[in-house]
Amino acid sequence: MVVRAVITDSPEQFSVRVGDFLDARLEHNVLATVLFGVLADPDGHPGALFASVDDDGVVVAAALRTPPRRMLSSVMDGALADRLIEEWLSVDPELPGVSASEPAASHLASAWERATGGRATVALSEAVHQLQRVLAPARPATGAMRPAASSDRTLLVRWFAEFSHEAGVYAGDVGRLVDRRLAGGGLFLWEDPEPVSMVGLLPAVAAVVRIGPVYTPSEYRNHGYASSAVAAASALALAEGAHRCMLLTDLANPTSNRIYQALGYERCAEWREYDFNA
Repeated sequence: MVVRAVITDSPEQFSVRVGDFLDARLEHNVLATVLFGVLADPDGHPGALFASVDDDGVVVAAALRTPPRRMLSSVMDGALADRLIEEWLSVDPELPGVSASEPAASHLASAWERATGGRATVALSEAVHQLQRVLAPARPATGAMRPAASSDRTLLVRWFAEFSHEAGVYAGDVGRLVDRRLAGGGLFLWEDPEPVSMVGLLPAVAAVVRIGPVYTPSEYRNHGYASSAVAAASALALAEGAHRCMLLTDLANPTSNRIYQALGYERCAEWREYDFNA
């Protein structure tokens, strides 16, 4: 057995190497959709790095990072995590953290601690949910969903920024992100009659569509808008050929977990993000 990590700054080379591997598991959808975004807008992701881990020429693990964000990783065991971290730190010694499904995230955090003597701390714990059939909301919201348009750009930029601030995630160039999502037709608004909630659909990977972001400004909450928007967006994705939808929820927010489960989403995995402290 010969295990080696190949690190590159070419998203195209990485995509060719790991495409089939990423398609094979639901847990790889986040990594795959981020890769899709980098391929669509490489200039918007300066310094991006990509790694594939091969076992006798067969891809067994993959990871990427778009600075200043954490590394995104595929599933992997502890031995593969040790090998990946060893090679990764040789080109990116300031790695700030990792984001992956469990137990891969914990394997990588432990490997980083062993390699650096630093301490990894949990930044966020999330649940991964999947859906194959939408259940109608028990109390449908008034209004309806429509595709977002270029005329909505100012509102969408503001809501993306607010969502990123509330979720504690790095937003980057929000305007550029919104423009890319609008061009791909992946943003929707729930109106009643003015826009009151936003939901996104990411590109399908292996017939799986990830829902996100989902955001309702505070003044419009507790009216069921997000629940109805997610139900409508999920139904649209399935109608357009997706076999499954998926989304991630903060385990510290029991309300969102309960809402999405009522729509037919079932918890299937855990996702964890670690910060690395040297």
